[in-house]
Amino acid sequence: MLGYITWNVDPILFSIGNIHVHWYGLMWGIGFLVGYELISRIFKHEKYPEDWADKIFIYMAIGTIIGARIGHCLFYGWEYYSSHPIDILKVWEGGLSSHGGAIGILIAMYFFAKYVTKKNYLWVFDRLVMPIAFCGACIRFGNLMNSEIYGHPTTMPWGFIFVRNGETLPCHPTQIYEMLYCLVALGTTSFLYWKKQAYKHEGVIFGTFLIIVFLTRFLLEFIKNDQESFEANMLLNMGQILSIPFILWGLWLFYRAYKKNTQHSK
Repeated sequence: MLGYITWNVDPILFSIGNIHVHWYGLMWGIGFLVGYELISRIFKHEKYPEDWADKIFIYMAIGTIIGARIGHCLFYGWEYYSSHPIDILKVWEGGLSSHGGAIGILIAMYFFAKYVTKKNYLWVFDRLVMPIAFCGACIRFGNLMNSEIYGHPTTMPWGFIFVRNGETLPCHPTQIYEMLYCLVALGTTSFLYWKKQAYKHEGVIFGTFLIIVFLTRFLLEFIKNDQESFEANMLLNMGQILSIPFILWGLWLFYRAYKKNTQHSK
């Protein structure tokens, strides 16, 4: 039985002249398009205006991309970007942060809730987490195709040798682990929405998503390589530190829903 997987995939899917289509960019596109279809079905199911899906797509795209880029520059590359601020705009050179993207989405959805739906902030996220989970899985697949953001050496038979990065030892394919927990979050939140109608209990679906995604992310960081050298001597790395507020938020949402349910049952 093979004790490891040799991984040397070209991050460029195909080229037409000087135009290169990367796996990573393609997966972002697929994530947004399928996410758009998912949120469209949700709004249609609840008989809300059809153009809400178009508007939330625009808010999401802007919030995700700007947030992910600024998050990377602030959380992982401030020493460089503080001296080269113009390079923050060079998104094509790479450097996106999932936590920054999450913060960008939170800000964008505040304005979407205020100016479009006129509904509670949590109302939006109870419905949006399914598209976000799918998009997250797509992005992590893109990371795998880029041979980036992987883990420590491992003796497990599914370890990947990332040849393009000069690795000679099998490493944890944490991109796959993260892709899987995004799919678990998608399945769980979809079940809660479609089968249990948990959207009637404000914050439960969103809280479930936060705990699944960010608690798993927190734990996986123990076997992931640091993204930046400054993290080497930290007790918890930047990904873990940024995950803690989201985990606490998820727990608070469950406590809030429990208290409401207790009060209603009296």
